[in-house]
Amino acid sequence: MKYPIAFAAGIAGSFFIAQAASAAGGFEDQMSRCLQQYANTRDAAQVMLECTADAGKLSECKVVDNSAAGKGFDKAAMCIAEKLPMGAKTGTVKVPFRFPGGA
Repeated sequence: MKYPIAFAAGIAGSFFIAQAASAAGGFEDQMSRCLQQYANTRDAAQVMLECTADAGKLSECKVVDNSAAGKGFDKAAMCIAEKLPMGAKTGTVKVPFRFPGGA
């Protein structure tokens, strides 16, 4: 993966690793595109999204925390969330993203 992003499920649940692995190619491509389009990968940031999970996908996401306001990481996280595999999880979930920078 060209631009590493550490993500984990928030308080509301966890990701299903098996599905993430099977969708890795498309997901990794999406991460790279989103970061290149919206954020400077040399900077570090943390973003927390709150989304609705249903049918294996996230929708209605909103940014609830952004450690690097104005640097595009909120937009990159929203873009990445469009392809983030969620398995069978449903309901409201908090999704933390950690952009380590240095790339």
